[in-house]
Amino acid sequence: MPAPPLLTALAAAESLSQPSFASFFTEWSLAPLPLVLTVWAVGLYALGVRELRRRGDRWPVGRTIAFGVGIGCFYVATSSGLAAYDTTLLSLHMVQHMVLSMLVPLALAMSAPVTLALRTLPGTPRRWLLAVLHSRVAAVLSFAPLAFALYVVSPWALYFSGWYEASLHSVYVHEMMHVHLVLVGSLFFWPLVGVDPLPGRVGYPFRVLLTMLTLPFHAFLGVTIMGQETLLGGDWYPSLADGPMGSWLPDPYDDQHLAGGILWGAGDLVGLSFFAVLFAQWVRSSFQEARREDRRLDLQEARERAVAPGASGSDPER
Repeated sequence: MPAPPLLTALAAAESLSQPSFASFFTEWSLAPLPLVLTVWAVGLYALGVRELRRRGDRWPVGRTIAFGVGIGCFYVATSSGLAAYDTTLLSLHMVQHMVLSMLVPLALAMSAPVTLALRTLPGTPRRWLLAVLHSRVAAVLSFAPLAFALYVVSPWALYFSGWYEASLHSVYVHEMMHVHLVLVGSLFFWPLVGVDPLPGRVGYPFRVLLTMLTLPFHAFLGVTIMGQETLLGGDWYPSLADGPMGSWLPDPYDDQHLAGGILWGAGDLVGLSFFAVLFAQWVRSSFQEARREDRRLDLQEARERAVAPGASGSDPER
């Protein structure tokens, strides 16, 4: 008869030594779900890039690098030594949370996998993808205010309901939490990046506004977690201190205070960085639009001169 999930998790956690730089590399695991998702994603993206090159088409190297960063961050966050300690230290879980909910969606959005798929898929799968992109479900989920609400509300639902404690006791719920963080982050950031032809894309002023609005929400959530008098996860973290790890585990309240600070600081850092990128894109887009308008006016003026009387220089009386 298999052991209950809580006892299994506790038994695995008790074997962990104090986290260090070395443990980041020595505590890697082959978690099935992250491994399968990573292998499939890398394989499909590589096939798409290869197909474009076979046809002689160009695919920006920066997008391929962005995909490598995004999928690499996903695998590291869910399978490395960081993942090994995500049920042992709330502070390290919070680092994982920020990577999965912000860095991974941003990098993957910049890699433009939807554009790559539309350019390389054969007829029928391409029509299926277009049908999904033009569906009502896609339009609703990518509606900017709804995506923003999901993005800022879901962390509150995670940490101030029974969901987070359930993720500590169940491997399945834990893995689904990781997937949820990536999906919600993607719903919010993908249209804001604006590289892929997705529904829900809005103008640059609204993109900048939505990005700025996330900053106070991250700060408020972080401060709330720092000031909590009850522990997130119930008695999970105190129970770990009763075993061999009690010699190095920090006080759960101190670790929770650190976790709130990480959420606050990392959220603001990534949010401000993305704000700077969006602002630069906005300025560049404005200059490009101005150049296009100048070319249009120059062309219109040239056409008017060409049709004006005597424009060709010929004598009308001859």
